[in-house]
Amino acid sequence: MSQTKDIRDAVESELGYDPLVDNSDISVKNINGDVALNGTVPSYPQYLEAATAARRVAGVKKLQNHLEVVLPSTDYRDDAMLTTTANNALTLNVTVPDGVEATADNGNLTLTGTVSHGAGRTAAEQAVTYLTGVRNVRDDIDISTDADPADVTLNVQDALDRNALIPDDSDVAVDTSGNTVTLTGHVRTWAEHDAVIDAAWMPVGVYDVIDNLDVTG
Repeated sequence: MSQTKDIRDAVESELGYDPLVDNSDISVKNINGDVALNGTVPSYPQYLEAATAARRVAGVKKLQNHLEVVLPSTDYRDDAMLTTTANNALTLNVTVPDGVEATADNGNLTLTGTVSHGAGRTAAEQAVTYLTGVRNVRDDIDISTDADPADVTLNVQDALDRNALIPDDSDVAVDTSGNTVTLTGHVRTWAEHDAVIDAAWMPVGVYDVIDNLDVTG
């Protein structure tokens, strides 16, 4: 049996196994570990979870999530209602910095405002992800705090060295130019990949993270 079929079948099985995903309208394509998800799901959390499930499968090196969120009629919210609901969720969440706002357009939420670090952006995204009526979340939040690139590089590297998911002989390299962190090297799994990305967003002053990591599978 070919690796292409092995990985595709494994991803399909994982999607069917995950109780948080309705895989009835999802198709999977695989070319040498580059996996694409196509079709529809009934909610934005399922869109995210389907990608997470696929990344759990050994051999998946890249993932392209082409799924479309098609809401059931009972979950539809008009733009005014969804905008109000999303902004209330941001205000009530103590982990979201003040000044972040949401605007809805046909179920697509756009987040704007200014925060001091990447964790604030992540908190804002998580605060609105599970709201009924959300089809997608776009993060246009700015990060305002400047930092010395050398300090950012050192802080990220120290965080990677402390992380239990990342082996001591990891070849992951960190380069900071201005307020942008670029990551290169190899990771074994998507869990390790996500741990590296999370560590890169942690320091104050990081505006963007460029992911040039290779997942070996």
